[in-house]
Amino acid sequence: MAKYAIIGSGIIGLYTAYELLEAGVSGGDIKITAQFLPGDESINFTSPYAGGNFSCITGNDQDTLQFDKVTYSNLGKIQKKLGGAECGLDRMPSTEYWDSAPPKQKIESLKSYLDGYQEVSPSELPLGVSFGIKFLTWNFNCPKFLLSMQKYLAGQGVQFERRKLSHISQGFSSGVKFVFNCTGIGARSIGGVEDTKVYPTRGQVLVVKAPHINENVMRWGDDYATYIIKRPYSNDHLVLGGFLQKDDWTPDTIKEQNVDILQRTTTLLPKSLRRILLDRKLKIWKLLGLLQAYGLVVMVVYALKKSQLMKVKLLSIIMEPVDMDTKRDLAWPKKLLAWC
Repeated sequence: MAKYAIIGSGIIGLYTAYELLEAGVSGGDIKITAQFLPGDESINFTSPYAGGNFSCITGNDQDTLQFDKVTYSNLGKIQKKLGGAECGLDRMPSTEYWDSAPPKQKIESLKSYLDGYQEVSPSELPLGVSFGIKFLTWNFNCPKFLLSMQKYLAGQGVQFERRKLSHISQGFSSGVKFVFNCTGIGARSIGGVEDTKVYPTRGQVLVVKAPHINENVMRWGDDYATYIIKRPYSNDHLVLGGFLQKDDWTPDTIKEQNVDILQRTTTLLPKSLRRILLDRKLKIWKLLGLLQAYGLVVMVVYALKKSQLMKVKLLSIIMEPVDMDTKRDLAWPKKLLAWC
């Protein structure tokens, strides 16, 4: 029977269980109850949608600086416990820029523990940037990492229950001595808590396939955040972002913001998009050759826009079978062409 009840199975809930185990609590004494579990997708389940990586965006007070140091220093231990880099946590070189230079105390703190720390020469800083550093960071494949954490915790005896609680008191079932509220934005609505000071910070990202990118690049402005984050063990996914919009409850993906993300990330790391579009063009031309060999007449019209984004649009495709008596299945090349 559980003595420790954790409400919520996002990264905070899972890590709370992990820390209890590290403190010597038996896994059988821990139970995680949540409406959503690792592997689920919902606008109300934030953790799977994070970039994510260790970044230097946090505050400058002494407590936060110490939290950052402990976090960075502890991630290697977690990776090892979960079976290595394939758990969804791996190291990656990172470059971070600030439009306004961080305070000296923050710089000195980062310098004391970040592996491979070096400051970017002023002559190499992008226009409008005041300060930059390079270091070796930790990157997460967040959906995979959550599943790895759940598997590890379950292997230690931690219990998982899918259930939506209407009141925090429901966590105090028979034998429970401690309840950890790890509901995130759910703390606003769950009975017994109803914390109206909790609000969402809306984000929006794009995910592209980019095998040629194996680094992070981040730029922090006074009112914006631009980031390029490689997702480890994800079939070469690259996360492009983004937005940090406080108290914005909009659940939709906004087209204009996608365009803005592409413009900012391509300016920050031009090779991030150019190679992707080149690879896409090559795939299309290879497909055309395949279709010709398959007995199809194909006409393709392209519009090339020589802009910063190097956009390539496939305007129209007309297909006509040359031999209507052929026994070949024409469904799959049509599907492939539609994919392009």
